[in-house]
Amino acid sequence: MNIAKLSYLLIGASVVFYSCKKDESAKCEDTTIDLDIKLQAAIDSATEGEGRAALLLPDSYDFSNIPQDPLNTITTAKVELGKLLFHETAIGINAKYENGIGTFSCASCHHAAAGFQANRKQGIGDGGLGFGIAGEGREPNPEYSLDSLDVQPIRTPTAMNGAYQKIMLWNGQFGATGMNEGTEDQWSELTPIVNNQFGHEGLETQAIASLSVHRMDIFPEISDQLPEYELLFDAAFPDVPADLRMSVRFAGLAIGAYERTILSNKAPWQDYLRGNESALTNGEKRGAELFFKKANCYQCHNGPSLANMQFDAIGMANLDGPGVYGTAGAEGTNRGRGGFTGNPEDDYKFKIPQLYNLKDSPFYGHGGSFTDLRSLVEYKNSAVPENDMVPFGQLSEHFVPLDLSDEEVTDLVSFLENGLYDGDLFRYVPIELPSGNCIPNNDPVSQVDQGCVN
Repeated sequence: MNIAKLSYLLIGASVVFYSCKKDESAKCEDTTIDLDIKLQAAIDSATEGEGRAALLLPDSYDFSNIPQDPLNTITTAKVELGKLLFHETAIGINAKYENGIGTFSCASCHHAAAGFQANRKQGIGDGGLGFGIAGEGREPNPEYSLDSLDVQPIRTPTAMNGAYQKIMLWNGQFGATGMNEGTEDQWSELTPIVNNQFGHEGLETQAIASLSVHRMDIFPEISDQLPEYELLFDAAFPDVPADLRMSVRFAGLAIGAYERTILSNKAPWQDYLRGNESALTNGEKRGAELFFKKANCYQCHNGPSLANMQFDAIGMANLDGPGVYGTAGAEGTNRGRGGFTGNPEDDYKFKIPQLYNLKDSPFYGHGGSFTDLRSLVEYKNSAVPENDMVPFGQLSEHFVPLDLSDEEVTDLVSFLENGLYDGDLFRYVPIELPSGNCIPNNDPVSQVDQGCVN
């Protein structure tokens, strides 16, 4: 044995000895070097040899490496327009009541402070009041009847990391490509799904449909009232006839391009993947190894966004209870994918979500039935369904007990809660809007909450 190799082994042995010496009665813990080696091996195995590169998110300005809709190439001009429109309350002109006009935006239910979710079990657009402080989300405006609120029949998903999803929503109804090829019979003229006929992927289709569904519009007078937008549409869509540019369709395409750049690429996990092995604590590293190995999370939550285009039934409860308004679960929403496809084999199966910035909006599952990550992980660990409406035969083959100890649950939660947390999402929010309105809501209470009283 040569001297160099012997020295290396002696140093390694002394490190292990030192790390265990502090408490001889305790189980000897892995050193940081051991953890990095084990985690790398787990990543390599889970990604079938691709390694860290398979999990990296690109920079938000690196358009060539961000998945794009072939019919809507990402450009700087589109992204800048989309960023403004996404937060612009001035386009909220189809409110149910006059006092709601110009008070809400896309970001009312998908704002940066909540990880581009709603920070409440059920998002409220038109008819909502306040931004929410001290962890409380937007509430119903008492001047609105509860059946007139603009709410969704299912928990509001995040608008972040959507570039890695070809079809959108919990049931995957938006998007004309990928798994939705062959579902044309479901694209009814009488529903927002008709927008699939434009041929776009999910983000763009959802954005186009959502503007109308959520009572917004690109009204003809906008070019007179806010002339900056006409210039922005001209720059974003120079090849589109001038009389067609300023429309809901092209506003949706700009918003879709912007949403593709909302990436959690500053999370500690991403820093770790780029080579900074001090970006994670040892507990987070142990949790990450569990994620890729024993807990088998990566079976379903994979790729750069830790999402998937699969639909699985894991027996979670539907949207219900305090803080829920309107007709939750209407029109087959609680049937998940089956409510869209009409195929009973798809019933109760919901799209697997991305996992970044979960603690920003502490409601998990399509019904928001879990309000802390530990409870969610313990649910997956025990694999006992909470929704007795879901037949046993519909449950996912991956929904099985994980046999994680309390300590392992703690480590896995630490990785999910902190390792996957990007704390700088306000870089995706405009400093100001052409309208001068408050972001993301412009009702009187929100103005006070946000400190932007006009």
